[in-house]
Amino acid sequence: MRLRDKIVVVTGGASGIGRAIAILFAREGARVVIGDVTETPLEGGAPTRAVVAQEGGTLRFRHCDVTAWDDVEALVGSAVSEFGRLDVMVNNAAIRGEGRPLLETAEADWDRVMAVNAKGVFFGCKAAVRQFLAQEPVGEVRGRIVNISSQHGMVAAPGKIAYGTGKAAAAYITKQVAVDYARQGIVCNAVAPGRILTGRPAGAGTDAMEYSVMRTPMPRLGRPMDVAQAALFLASEEATFLTGHNLLVDGGWMAF
Repeated sequence: MRLRDKIVVVTGGASGIGRAIAILFAREGARVVIGDVTETPLEGGAPTRAVVAQEGGTLRFRHCDVTAWDDVEALVGSAVSEFGRLDVMVNNAAIRGEGRPLLETAEADWDRVMAVNAKGVFFGCKAAVRQFLAQEPVGEVRGRIVNISSQHGMVAAPGKIAYGTGKAAAAYITKQVAVDYARQGIVCNAVAPGRILTGRPAGAGTDAMEYSVMRTPMPRLGRPMDVAQAALFLASEEATFLTGHNLLVDGGWMAF
């Protein structure tokens, strides 16, 4: 129960990594509010809210488009209105877009990916920091932010210029927020996943999948719960004197 009675907001909590984070955090005692554009999991199965309710946890769903400031503001506001404060903000919502190289990337696709993967993190951090500054600290910390970046914000994502640039923005925002607000008791870190098998179409057996298996030193690819466990550590009080860090969860990919 490392998050007992903590109030947590998770964007993109209906599917994949965000779903795993929401479920794990609820198991650890948090009261969770997820924001997403749908409650239907991409991987199938019951909605996140139903899974948490069956396990006896507390989770609320609110429709939220992270590219719209009013939606993000309302998402955080709903958590504070019901539960009294915000302890942890997890900015997870992201899209891959068309996945094309520079000359084949249309302006519309660039704008769509950057709106979710970069501006969405900006909005989430802004709404969280504003709330954190309005509430009293618990111990040394007013609140914690965990952004979900990617190894492809640190090295090139071949043929995916918009996705990689958006994830690089998430990693940079993490450092900037950490430095700007450390003295006010706000902690901001990120988790950078490697190749994680989620409910999104993965193309098993394709060259990309075979390359990922070959490129990862550990004998399997990642699972959403691998990322959730790392996010749990960064969201918990166990993460002391730690801010501005981008924690790789990649099975050794970046060490290879």
